Amino acid sequence: MTAVEEAGWSYWPAPAKLNLFLHITGRRPDGYHELQTVFRLLDWGDRIGLRLREDGRIHRDGPSVPGVAESDDLVVRAAIALQNASNCRQGADIRVEKRIPAGGGFGGGSSDAATVLVALNALWGTGLSEDALAIIGLQLGADVPVFARGHSAWAEGVGEKLQAINLPKAWYVLVDPGVHVPTAELFHSPHLTRDAAPVKIADFASGTVLGNAFEPVLRRQEPAIEAVFQTLSGIGRARLTGSGSGCFVEFTTRVAAEQGLAKLPKELRAWVAAGVDRSPLLDVLDTTGIV
Repeated sequence: MTAVEEAGWSYWPAPAKLNLFLHITGRRPDGYHELQTVFRLLDWGDRIGLRLREDGRIHRDGPSVPGVAESDDLVVRAAIALQNASNCRQGADIRVEKRIPAGGGFGGGSSDAATVLVALNALWGTGLSEDALAIIGLQLGADVPVFARGHSAWAEGVGEKLQAINLPKAWYVLVDPGVHVPTAELFHSPHLTRDAAPVKIADFASGTVLGNAFEPVLRRQEPAIEAVFQTLSGIGRARLTGSGSGCFVEFTTRVAAEQGLAKLPKELRAWVAAGVDRSPLLDVLDTTGIV
């Protein structure tokens, strides 16, 4: 995978993620919730096109999410935040080729923003460190830092305290039920467990920690999600990712994942992706020679 040039444009991967488990362990004085999770990066996702400008303007070439104003778009905000943090006077045109469904919990908007940060940091030559990019990313959203750092990770805090981890090879059948429930609404549910006992990485590695705090809420609230869980039970253990509606089943081989996918109803929006420990974005950076 490379950053292919096309009439001044270069293209950069924005990988999706899965939360292999997600616990809420408490609430902070500022109202944000403390959590524990494992972010698993995938070899599949969106693609970001960038074309440099000398006039300092940040321009979005078409909406990344329908109905979102340019000034509110995370990719635009990411570019402006990088300009401000680095005192950069260059600009950019930004194009987002979407594959990650909105509201699915696959991290699409956060990954798009992180790719803009990382790629423009290289293209503009601003020279900010990984830590600095992660700090900027956290101002944009809790999931942005893991994409900016580019490694599957154990996460705590609001998701910004990250420890890179190596996970066993795995392939996933992913399903998008097409339901979008605002996260704020889920946090108000009386069925949400907000005080789970903290666990350790060893607990996760042993396979005893696999739950997602939002799963029982969404399955109770959204019939479409419950229906997907019932369907996926025929090929393995279904799980929810993040606070979205996206569901997945893990397999140890691609062949097994493809076989599982083949058993699902054709009308279900489902596909296979591989888990990766290192972001495809970092691989592209390595091949460009920019950094």
